[in-house]
Amino acid sequence: MRKPVETVGGLLVLMGISGTIDHLAYQPILGPFLNAFNRYVFPHIELLRGYEVFANLLVGVVGVVVIAGARRLR
Repeated sequence: MRKPVETVGGLLVLMGISGTIDHLAYQPILGPFLNAFNRYVFPHIELLRGYEVFANLLVGVVGVVVIAGARRLR
C-alpha cells in the first residue's frame, strides 16, 4: 500500500512544479497531463484567481506531505 501512495505523492509534486512553470512560462512537456490543475481546475475556482502560482506550489507541498506520510506507513 505504501508504493501507490508514494506514487500519488510524487505525481502531485510533479504536477505542482510543472503547473508553476506553466503559469510563469510555457511548459510543453506533458502539458495537458501535468498541468491539469493549472489549466482545468484553478481557472474555475474564483477564490484562486490571481493566486495560481501559490495554488500550484501548494499542490507540490501536499505531494511532499503525502510522500512523507506514506513512508511512515508500515
